[in-house]
Amino acid sequence: MNKQELIVAMAAESGLTKADSKKALDAFISATSKSLKKGDRVALVGFGSFSVAKRAARKGRNPQTGKEIKIAAKKVVKFKPGTELSKSVK
Repeated sequence: MNKQELIVAMAAESGLTKADSKKALDAFISATSKSLKKGDRVALVGFGSFSVAKRAARKGRNPQTGKEIKIAAKKVVKFKPGTELSKSVK
């Protein structure tokens, strides 16, 4: 499912227009991004939680040349699904 398909599904499920569903999805993405950028955790009970984790610098290998390279440390977004979401997928 891509973003447009999600907007259509949200509109059908909620009774909102596609335009309102797009605004709601964009607002959710924006608020979540801003919160994660500050280092906060975003938890949606039953769905899951988004958090930021630090990934340490490490050595890797270029698959084309086999040469060892240094991979810099960085922050990554992690998602942990909630129990309700996990059960609904089974």
